[in-house]
Amino acid sequence: MFAIIIGLVSLMIMAYLGWSILWIAPIAASIVAILSGMNILDAFTSDFMSGFASFARDFFPIFLFGAVFGKLMEVTGSARKVASFLSRIVGKERAILGVLLGAAILTYGGVSLFVVVFVMYPLALNLFREADISRKVIPGTIVLGAFTFTMTALPGTAQVQNYIPTEYFNTTMMAAPIIGIVTGLIMAVGGYFYLSYRANKLTKAGEGFTEPKNKVGTESSGNDPSVFLSFLPLLCVVLLINIFNVEMLIALFIGIILTIILNWKAFHEFITALNDGAKGAVTAVVNTGAAVGFGAVVQASPAFPAIKEALLNIKGGLVISDALATQVLAMITGSASGGMNITLNALGSDYYQQAMEMGMNPEILHRITAIASGASILPHNGALLTVFAITGLTHKDSYKDIFIVALLIPFVATVVGILMSYIGIV
Repeated sequence: MFAIIIGLVSLMIMAYLGWSILWIAPIAASIVAILSGMNILDAFTSDFMSGFASFARDFFPIFLFGAVFGKLMEVTGSARKVASFLSRIVGKERAILGVLLGAAILTYGGVSLFVVVFVMYPLALNLFREADISRKVIPGTIVLGAFTFTMTALPGTAQVQNYIPTEYFNTTMMAAPIIGIVTGLIMAVGGYFYLSYRANKLTKAGEGFTEPKNKVGTESSGNDPSVFLSFLPLLCVVLLINIFNVEMLIALFIGIILTIILNWKAFHEFITALNDGAKGAVTAVVNTGAAVGFGAVVQASPAFPAIKEALLNIKGGLVISDALATQVLAMITGSASGGMNITLNALGSDYYQQAMEMGMNPEILHRITAIASGASILPHNGALLTVFAITGLTHKDSYKDIFIVALLIPFVATVVGILMSYIGIV
């Protein structure tokens, strides 16, 4: 246990200092291996790389199609059109709400989280500039819209965090809809009111909008599609997955083809979009895979069987065990999908078997697993580091906000979801 704690603390410190997860995951894994008395070479070449490779094997296609779909939505102007349309509706006086809604709809529709950040940041700059709101609130706003309720809670969301549990619990992506909607509202409403309070507090302190060093524009190319055509691919993906029970890969592929057909005039951008989307998918999978590799070394350490036994026998029942195991491992790995994957690989079959023996609806495990995985954003989280890199802000500027809207409030939502499951609400 001491070895695992030291490894995790090292991982967090190095991430806070700005080191890449590609370096710090193997270093932290080596620390765990050395302090646990494991063979460091075997730990890296066997355990670390096995975890890394198995994650890439299982989920690279989803990441690839999601990233390409998102990149096509970006280069054709469809994502920008959706976001700007929502921003105009809510008005500049509700800039936080505009950015929140734009990020949420793009995420729910299956656009890669990383693409959502790229698309929403320049729009957030424009809205926050007009409303004279501090840029420090931008990371928290984007994270709330993209990395919380639409990533994990809302039933039907076309994100990998909602897909992975279907492989282990024999469920669909619409699992536990009431729990999902209630917990999603807790995250969305609670996070929005906190960010509004935070913005007002900064404004009263005399801290308004300041221009970033590298000014980012949102100018249209003049060939952006209509609002209806921009929404259509997103709507298509969601309906195919949740109404027609089409596999997520196929739905994303159809979304890609539909985006190309609807924007054929932008054909000169397609090859670049496909290439950039593929590169983005590789980056996302490699970063997440490195985090999973670290978790795999933890899983292979001598202390892990005792940890697994303790998690399976937590007082309070199966759902609490599932939630706590998922959240802790997602925190350790710095990845919601990575931590979830490790949890379900190690414990998923045990959870499912116990649920069947108890007569519990496995949809509960699906939704609680997803929600708990998102309540895990510590300083070394890979997606968080990407947000800071894109916005040019730091942990000191904005991590407090992100901790509240993406970890503390989702944790409260997880507790509410558990309580709902205990009284039979699914």
